[in-house]
Parts: sequence; C-alpha cells; structure tokens
Amino acid sequence: MLIFASFNVYAELVDVPALTKRVTDLTQTLSAEQQSQLEAKLAAFEQQKGSQIAVLIVPTTEPEDIAQYSMRVFDAWKLGRGKIKDGVLILLDVKGKKSRIEVGYDLEGALNDLTAERIRVEVMRPFIRAGDIYGGLNAGVDNIMQVISREALPAPSSKASNGQSFEGMLPILLFGALILGGILRSVFGNFFGGTLTGGAIAVLAWILGGGVLAAIVYGIVAFFITLIGSSGLGQIGGYSGSMGSGGFGRSSSSGNDTFSGGGEGFGGGGGGASGDW
Repeated sequence: MLIFASFNVYAELVDVPALTKRVTDLTQTLSAEQQSQLEAKLAAFEQQKGSQIAVLIVPTTEPEDIAQYSMRVFDAWKLGRGKIKDGVLILLDVKGKKSRIEVGYDLEGALNDLTAERIRVEVMRPFIRAGDIYGGLNAGVDNIMQVISREALPAPSSKASNGQSFEGMLPILLFGALILGGILRSVFGNFFGGTLTGGAIAVLAWILGGGVLAAIVYGIVAFFITLIGSSGLGQIGGYSGSMGSGGFGRSSSSGNDTFSGGGEGFGGGGGGASGDW
C-alpha cells in the first residue's frame, strides 16, 4: 500500500518544461514586452560574462517543495557552461507564493546562500508583495548580475560573445567555399584548388569560433565542394542544416532563436535560497 501511494505521488510531479528561452512564464504573469526586456538583459549579460541566468514562473510546484523542484529544473536545463557550473535559476511558484534562487556550484563563493536570501527577501519581495512581479524579477536579476560580475570567472567563449552564432555563418561559409573553390580550381586544378579552398575555409571556421572539429569538417566539405563544382550548390542547404543541428554551438542572441543550457547538470553541488514571497 505504501509503495502504491509513493508511486502516485511520483507520478503527479510537475513536469519540467523544455528550455527554449531564458524567461519561461507558464502563468502569463508577465507581458510579452516584459519577457522580451528580461530576455534581452539576460542575453546581453551572458555575452559579456558567460554565466547563464534563467527565469521560470510556474502555477505550482506541488506536491514537491520548491527547492526540490528547482533542483530538478536546474539539472534538466543544465544551466552554465560545460564544466563551469555558473548558472542561476530564479523560480516563482504563483499558487504557493514562493520564490527560489538556485545557484550553480562555481558561483557559491559570491552568490552564496546568505546573499541569495538577501536578494530574494530584501530586493525581490517588496516588489512582488506590492503586485509588481516583473519589478521584483528585474531588480533581482540586476542584483544577481552585479554579484556575478565581481566573481573571477573564465571569459565567455567566442560562441557566447559573438552577436551572431556560428550556426548563422554556416551557409555563408559553404557558399564562400563554392565561389572560392571555383576560382582556385580554374587556376590550380581540381586537387590543389580543392586543397587550398579547404584550408582557407577551415581557418575561417576556426576564427569564427567553430572549434577544431568544425574547422576540420568544413575544410573537408569545402575540398569536396571544389571538386564537385557548381553541381554541389544544391547540396549546401541540406548539409549546412544538418550540421547546424549537430551542436557545434548554441544560439546566444535574444529574439526567436532557441536558447539551451550549456552546462553538465546540477550534480548536487549548488546552493540557493527559497521561501514565501
């Protein structure tokens, strides 16, 4: 009987929503303009500092405590940068009137439990209790960013700091390979023209932040595009689309681009603070 009851409780846990943007409001508490403003602020901060901050507003976390649900969300969303656990989650439970600031392990030195609680209670709570949830979130985000800015963290990667993601440059790279390849092929022949084109595109892909693997792959692709010639033009769109979904990087701009966490999950190392509004 106890096993059956436990199963029912587990089955009724609130689902973790998919992470597609930095501000996820499942309650329609925020207006579209307010969400857009927060999105832009968080995206700009990530490009500058590298740390990921996300906001989630849910109708309720019941039957789970907000801290337990927050840990599940943080782990599923993988906020942060790879092995650098510098993500932050601000979670609001509307029905329970509770808030939570979940902090990644590598931010615990600056954004410790006491600091997170101070921001939650002294900064966010007065706005929220006055009915201004956006004001509370906005003020809380500002304070969290100030604290993180004082922390000595690795600089953001070129993927995060570029205004345009590497994926957005892929069609340009491949089209450039076709044009450049045609010129070099006419001068040096198929093989040597393809080799020179592949080398040039590989270097360019690496400079744009694609990494060593991306540079090698696109260098090889450019080589074969040069050998194929103009008949390879029809293959560019499909190939670039498949490579773009392969995960060489994630979009770091705001707007309609899909946002995803770059970390490795919670791992039991973080902290934070939670309580009533």
